[in-house]
Amino acid sequence: MIEIAGLVKKFGDRTAVDQLDLSIPKGELFGLLGPNGAGKTTTIRVLTMLAQPTEGSITIGGWKLPGNEQQIKTIIGVVPQHVNLDIELTARENLELHGRLHCIPAAERHKRIEELLDFVELNERSGDMVQTFSGGMKRRLMIARALLHRPKVLFLDEPTVGLDPQVRRRLWELVRRLAGEGLTVLLTTHYIEEAENLCQRVAIMYKGKLIALDSPAKLCRNLGEYVVEWHDGESLNSRFFTDRTEAADFVGVLTTAAAIRRSNLEDVFVEFTGRKVVE
Repeated sequence: MIEIAGLVKKFGDRTAVDQLDLSIPKGELFGLLGPNGAGKTTTIRVLTMLAQPTEGSITIGGWKLPGNEQQIKTIIGVVPQHVNLDIELTARENLELHGRLHCIPAAERHKRIEELLDFVELNERSGDMVQTFSGGMKRRLMIARALLHRPKVLFLDEPTVGLDPQVRRRLWELVRRLAGEGLTVLLTTHYIEEAENLCQRVAIMYKGKLIALDSPAKLCRNLGEYVVEWHDGESLNSRFFTDRTEAADFVGVLTTAAAIRRSNLEDVFVEFTGRKVVE
């Protein structure tokens, strides 16, 4: 559904995206990870035609960029990082405006709006001004808006940023349901647990380059399924092992207390980038 080959995006002398190659099949829930400045949002902006690529080829739903912008806009939905709803309109009015911009016929538009308000559990607040909504409600409305014209690809750029864990998990369920219905989803996030819980595959970007790509489970296995952590008096150290027996044997020769746990995607991220996710 999404094919990217040799994508480069430069801003003057700075290269934000450096020779990115990605292939995302139909129906995959794909995660794009990286520290601030890694090139994630720039990649999304190029794919959603908010920025022009410097080099490379892009194909979305069989349509090539540049040259087929109008066709591609009919098959993609976008939930940006920053809330861009009209807060002086109601939830229903925001959806009505979006539907008219996409030239959806009135009868179909009204039916679709009702379906989506129910899907994101906002039907009881549909007549309320968006300025009265919580952050989580606004995010759900933005997802509904992005789905109104029945896109084939959904871009989610940091969709749960700033939300509390409970609200974040409710949005996870919405995203899982969408992927389960065959929608292709490209998600960027700073929350490692989000990518680990949701995505079939993840790509890690660093300084504009793609440095790792696989399923979360395989990335963890390649690093080592178990990790031993111990303090040496000055810092926290860690070492990875393929099985728990090897990890336990290593703990046995240490002269300080240590803990054994399963590795996770955050371990992979730190190992590849040398940095924590949120900075």
